[in-house]
Amino acid sequence: MRRHRWAGHVVSRLKVVLSSRAADDLKQIAGFIARDDPIRAVSFVGELREVALRLADVPLGFPLVPRYEAHGIRRRSWKGYGILYSALPDRVFVHRILGPGQDHDRALSLV
Repeated sequence: MRRHRWAGHVVSRLKVVLSSRAADDLKQIAGFIARDDPIRAVSFVGELREVALRLADVPLGFPLVPRYEAHGIRRRSWKGYGILYSALPDRVFVHRILGPGQDHDRALSLV
């Protein structure tokens, strides 16, 4: 956890950790976009990764996923993509990054 000074106070910023499945999701997203525009694939995935990293600023700022409340899984939407994550005491853990139309249940394999 990183600590920053803000208005004289020490503020802790959580670390964001991507699961191996989330990292694979980013690779697949890049591959899909690269078929049409390789340059945009790189920039888009960079932007999507940055959105995921910014979850550390507002870990509880996005809604819990229906049926996954007991698991504490939340969803941050961005340009049609869904970042499924958990806000843990010491980090934000990104489970998956899903494209439009991908099924939460199948992707999470929890129920």
